[in-house]
Amino acid sequence: MNPVLVAGIGNIFHGDDGFGVAVVQHMAEARPLEGVDVVDFGIRGLDLAFALTGGYRLAVLIDTVQCGDVPGTLYLIEPEPADPLEEGISPHQIDPTQVLRLTRILGGPCAEVLLIGCEPASFGPPDLGRIGLSEEVAAAVESAAKMAIAAIDDWNRNNGSPAEAPQTNRLCNEGHHDSL
Repeated sequence: MNPVLVAGIGNIFHGDDGFGVAVVQHMAEARPLEGVDVVDFGIRGLDLAFALTGGYRLAVLIDTVQCGDVPGTLYLIEPEPADPLEEGISPHQIDPTQVLRLTRILGGPCAEVLLIGCEPASFGPPDLGRIGLSEEVAAAVESAAKMAIAAIDDWNRNNGSPAEAPQTNRLCNEGHHDSL
């Protein structure tokens, strides 16, 4: 197993919620990254929780994040350590925060977790969904892939120390994530 995981999160049947999946697909089609597993987890939150307990030293999660900014805005977030789950979870409705809580129950998360989030424009009608990303979010896919590579490069240079957020990107720690 490689020491770094890039995990695409999201539901492709809910419009911009498929952002994380689109980013890892883009990364998988580009040059291979040495020492990095690039995986589409889609809505498989339990699988992601188990993967995070498997010995990765760095995990870069990619998902939509609602912080109230302009659609397509990218965020680099260093999630706070999560407390264990206080209530039951649905295997298809857990967000990244709940995944991190579950990893503590299962044996602890990897050493470092970063979240690259994108402000969504639309998930489609609640009862119908929508296939495909909005124009604003689709335009952010390549930049998010570059952000993930830069964060991994920074982490590798620092031998596992936390990656610094690029100066041109804003932090958002109160976002809503609901795609897993």
